[in-house]
Amino acid sequence: MNLTDKTGNKQGRWVPGQSGNPAGRPRGARNKLSESLLTALADDFDAHGRDVIAKVRENRPHEYLRVIAATLPKRLETEPADRPLEELTDEELTLIIRDASN
Repeated sequence: MNLTDKTGNKQGRWVPGQSGNPAGRPRGARNKLSESLLTALADDFDAHGRDVIAKVRENRPHEYLRVIAATLPKRLETEPADRPLEELTDEELTLIIRDASN
């Protein structure tokens, strides 16, 4: 028994380029919303950011530290030399050489 139709293959999966919800979100809609939000935030930060940061640091230091912690990467690479030289990438070796010459 063959259960395929125009939208799926024999395993019941959608074929590439075929949507399971043709009336779904228009292409680019999420990106447009994200771009609008980021633009609005950037504009607001340009206008008020430094003052707000200072107020939060002074009045709510625990929130200030929480924002800093959320902004940092999960794992910081402090010293590439913590590993044997054979395991370092060319970029890491170049950085070590540059730091040593300064």
